This record gives sequence, C-alpha cells and structure tokens, in this order.
Amino acid sequence: MDARQIPIVVVSYNSPALIAQLLSSLRRFYPNPVHVVDGSGDEHVPAIRAAVAPFDGVSLHVQGYNIHHGPGMAWAVEHLPLGSVALFLDSDIVVLRDGFIEALLAELQPQHYGVGGVAYVNREGFDIPYAYGAVPYLHPPCMLCNIEVMKRWPLPIKHGAPMFAPMLALHDAGQSGLLRHLDWTLNDVTPGTAKVYIDHVGRGTVINTQGYHLDEWMAEVRARQAGAPSAPEAAAPPPVAPAALEPPGFNPTVLALIPPGARRIVEVGCSTGGLAQALKAQRPDVQFIGLELDAKAAELARQRCDEVLQLDIESAGPEFFARLQGQDCWVFGDVLEHLRDPWRVLAEVARVLAPGGCVVASVPNAQHWSVQARLNMGFFQYEATGMMDRTHLRWFTRQTLLQLFDGAGLQVDRCQPCMVVEPPMRERALAGVRQMATALGRDPEEAVRDAMPFQYALRAQRPAA
Repeated sequence: MDARQIPIVVVSYNSPALIAQLLSSLRRFYPNPVHVVDGSGDEHVPAIRAAVAPFDGVSLHVQGYNIHHGPGMAWAVEHLPLGSVALFLDSDIVVLRDGFIEALLAELQPQHYGVGGVAYVNREGFDIPYAYGAVPYLHPPCMLCNIEVMKRWPLPIKHGAPMFAPMLALHDAGQSGLLRHLDWTLNDVTPGTAKVYIDHVGRGTVINTQGYHLDEWMAEVRARQAGAPSAPEAAAPPPVAPAALEPPGFNPTVLALIPPGARRIVEVGCSTGGLAQALKAQRPDVQFIGLELDAKAAELARQRCDEVLQLDIESAGPEFFARLQGQDCWVFGDVLEHLRDPWRVLAEVARVLAPGGCVVASVPNAQHWSVQARLNMGFFQYEATGMMDRTHLRWFTRQTLLQLFDGAGLQVDRCQPCMVVEPPMRERALAGVRQMATALGRDPEEAVRDAMPFQYALRAQRPAA
C-alpha cells in the first residue's frame, strides 16, 4: 500500500483558518486525497469553501449542521469511498515533516482496529492513568485505521472523547489488543512536548469556536455522578453501588486499618502501587512488597513499592509463602472475591504471618439491597466494573465474610461497613428487605443494617500465642 495514496478524513467546524493551515502543511509533503466533513454554520461555509479551494485533491462534504467530531468520522466511514485504510486527522493538526504516514502504516496489520496514540480513560470517557478497569483509548487527532475492522465495532459518537464507544466495546470484549500504540503519536498530540512529525495546536477548534458544544454529554455525566436517574426507575434495573469512592489508586479505609506498628507489608493485587505510595508518605520506613498479576500495573508499581512480584498468588507454591514468612500485615483490597479459593489463600497467609500480625481486606457486600433487588427481579447480570463485576468469582455477606477469616484462624478485631449516598429507591427496597426478614422469622432491623453497606473493610489478627 502506498502511504501517499491513503485517504485522509478531517472533521471541521467553523474554523476555516485551521483547515487552511492543516492543508497547507500537509501539501508540503503529501498529495493524499483529503475529505473534509464540515459541520459549520451557514455563515461560515463560504469561508470553509475558500479555505479548501486552493488545494487539489480535497473534497468538501458540507453537512449543513454541527455534526460533531465523532458522528462526522462515523459519517465518513459509512458514506465515503475510503477503501481499506484511512487516516483521521484533527482539523488543528499541523504537519511538520515527512514520514509520519509511513511510520503509522508500517505498524498497521490487517487485524488491527487502528494505530496511533493509545492512552487510558475511565468508563465515563475521562482521561486517567493506567489502573484496573482503565479503558485503552485510541486518540483521534492522528490515527490510521482499517475501515472494515472499524465497521465491526460501534462507530465514533458525539462525546468529549469521540472514540469512547468503540474503545469501550473493544475493552469489554477483551479485544483492546487490536489497538497499536506508537509513542511519538501520543507525544506529538500532547501540548508542551518536543514534536517528531506533527503538532496538535491544542484544542484549536475549541478556542476558535468557544467550546466543544457538548453540553448534553456533560449534563448526562453530571447527572450520573450525582445519582440522578437518566430514565424512569421502573424501566431499568436497580443501580448497583460503586465499587469504591476512593481517590485513584487506593482505598483510604484500607489504609487507615493498617496498624501503626506494622513495618513489613505485603499487598496482594497492588495494581500500580497507589496504596504503597500513600502509606510510605506517612511512614517512609515501611518495607512494602506488592504482588500483581497484570504486567503493566506491576511495572508502574515498581516505582512505588520496595519490591513487586508479578505472579498469581493462587499458583504460588510453599516456597513462595516460606519466603514471605514473618510479615506484619497482608493487604487484600478488593481481591478475595476474585480468587478461586480464597479460603486456602487466607489459610496459607495466616500460617506465615508474624505472631500478632494481621490481614487487612475490603470485600463487596453481596447482601447489598441493590443486589437483592436485582435477584428479586431476575436482573442478576454481570457488568464490566462495580458490585456486579464479571470477574467476581466469590460472594460474601457480613456473616460469611467473618466465617472466611475465622476458618483461616484469624480473629477479626475491626469490621467497618462502607456506605455511599444512594438513590431514593433504596428506602423502598429496604422496606422489602424488612418485610422478607419478618416473614422468615429473622431480625428485620439486622437484615436492613446488613443490606446497606456496599462494602466491608476489616482487619483480622493472628493470635500472638
């Protein structure tokens, strides 16, 4: 495939100067056909036409309304003769030197969705550092894509992160490996960096047009974050409590349960080392060992932990536990529910704990009112994250959680219910919980108390003698 024949797609809005700048810089190096999908207002269209007129091989597709970036890319995929591969560029890109299309093409394989700068977003589409559940996100300012592969997944949407829908679908299907990351691409679209091939003016369209014009999306995000229903309550399953409301990287309730005298800490599932960083900020002298299965997370955690072992604790043999004999505190933050045999793992840990040492853990509450309501209505469906995370293998209530630790020979000295602000439907659901407990001859007030925490955080000690 000739890199200089690959079609280029640009979505524009009310910014003729940006389009002229992009085309002028591109034509210094490349003769590629260009499709400009324009959503400008009527008063700006003449200037857009004048901006593209001096350049050969540029087709202008006036939409007559603000189509927005994501839908503009989707329109191009569905309606234009793009062939097998297309390059998507933001309208505020400036081409600095030859070779960038060739560099992208050299990495693109037939099975790939696309090549470009891959970073991470959360499930709302906001940029985040790498962590569990982070969604790999192919940034659209400069990406080379296989069109037929794009068509197999949801197309770009009207969103602050227009590639969010296809990226989330790829992530949830375990197919984010179809994305190919190139360091220089992410570098070149990031403000304040030394550029390799291109420059991203940096929200040039936003500055020129005074905003993304995505008020509806932001309002929807804010409503979800505030717990407001986006549809009639009867039309959707009960919301499940969030997995946690802690700052990125660690759970402050878990941090607070680590005893002040503990100096040798092991965290199972340390992710990127957020808990180690927070604990060492308070107590620089602690020795923190992290255990992590995910290779990328383990690599990042090594910057924060004294040692990181990349392994599956359920596959570890006796020599592994013998090596960690005598540690003061083991931490399982939202981990036990993911294990095939948490009973065996806890027993092994209890055996090698220092006398008087402890285990600190946080575990979602399977008795939460929203889970009971979903069971009652047949909505027990797994999800990508949260209480109904599809990777949860074991489920615990307060009572069975205490039994888990007792069976390992550990004495629970703290068990803290974790609450969040929840929607008004909770009170109606709790009334049902109360009625069911009464009908079955159980304590209704205890049933309600146990249905309110979304999570338990606890500490359990190995007896000193």
